[in-house]
Amino acid sequence: MSSFSDSAFDKIYLPTVEWGCLLLDIQTLEIVRKANRLTNELGTNDPHKIARELGIEVIPLSFKKQRGAYKVLMRNRFIFIKDDLHPVMERIVMLHEIGHDALHREEAVKAGGFKEFNIFDMRQSRMEYEANIFASQISLPDDEILEYIENGYDIQQIARAMHSDINLVALKTDTLIAQGYRFRHQEYRNQFLK
Repeated sequence: MSSFSDSAFDKIYLPTVEWGCLLLDIQTLEIVRKANRLTNELGTNDPHKIARELGIEVIPLSFKKQRGAYKVLMRNRFIFIKDDLHPVMERIVMLHEIGHDALHREEAVKAGGFKEFNIFDMRQSRMEYEANIFASQISLPDDEILEYIENGYDIQQIARAMHSDINLVALKTDTLIAQGYRFRHQEYRNQFLK
């Protein structure tokens, strides 16, 4: 089992000061701010309500492998989502795609939408990593995560308690680290939504 620290707020994680890490932390913090601003303005973290409020049409499709895609077609914004996803995964995928809308709409317009083959692969795309950070920030509120950590929960227990994916919870720790919390980095699969 993976744990954040022996006692929740021990000063175990000592970040390496590198320009790349600093830049990543600044980008992560900006994504966190955008996600928080959106949920505060709309008063919800429900992805279907958020999509509706933002004017994004959600269309279920019977994808074979793909779980979701965000596209902008003739100035109309769409989320295409696999029609048989488990509710937990559907929520994560929806928030991921809303992340593309909030963070990458201009790139989507230029590209005519995102290509399906690399959706959710964080190793191949900065945009996929950022959309996952956005999804983790909305679906896993800081105060709830921190309460679980204070109560000694490990990453697997937090994922179960919050009806989420262990990889998204691990990614969420990156946002907490970027915000100054001193936790150990948690490993996650780069393609966990693929």
